[in-house]
Amino acid sequence: MTTHLALLRGINVSGHNMIKMEALKTTLENIGFQNVTTYIQSGNVFVTTEEDNPAKVGFLIKQEIFKAFGHEVPVVVIAKSDLEACLTNNPYLKEKDLDTKKLYVAFVSMALRNEAINDLKMSQVKPDQAHIDANKIYIKYAVSAGKTRLDQKYIEKKLNVTATIRNWNTVSQLLEMYNAFD
Repeated sequence: MTTHLALLRGINVSGHNMIKMEALKTTLENIGFQNVTTYIQSGNVFVTTEEDNPAKVGFLIKQEIFKAFGHEVPVVVIAKSDLEACLTNNPYLKEKDLDTKKLYVAFVSMALRNEAINDLKMSQVKPDQAHIDANKIYIKYAVSAGKTRLDQKYIEKKLNVTATIRNWNTVSQLLEMYNAFD
């Protein structure tokens, strides 16, 4: 059995794509997922299954959400190692007097080349900063996530990927939850 973390993009935001977490949990259990656990209303779902292919798990979840709720919701499935890498590979964590409220991680649907940072055209989003690490983009906002052009839509358009962004507190909490499954 493998535990996967599915990050759902764009649910329960400003009254759009509303899905109650209890209903989502029941829906996923009904198609055979076990140990379904959600974290906050923004779509962080742990599932345990015999399926070890993350892409297939993501497809099953996306398909079932559409069938049950009628919402087309992008899903990015990440491994525990992806969250662990956030702690060890995030270059901004080494900065003195860091405000972690300005730290975010964009999880993308495929591994990126380090050169893809050029495709983000960072000069257009300065003074925000980003660093690519495979299927993650570490982001440090100069002001806040609400006052930037470097958002999920910008990343998806520039890199032609599906992306979903989580703040640093959520990333830390999700890793703690992943550890509890061991």
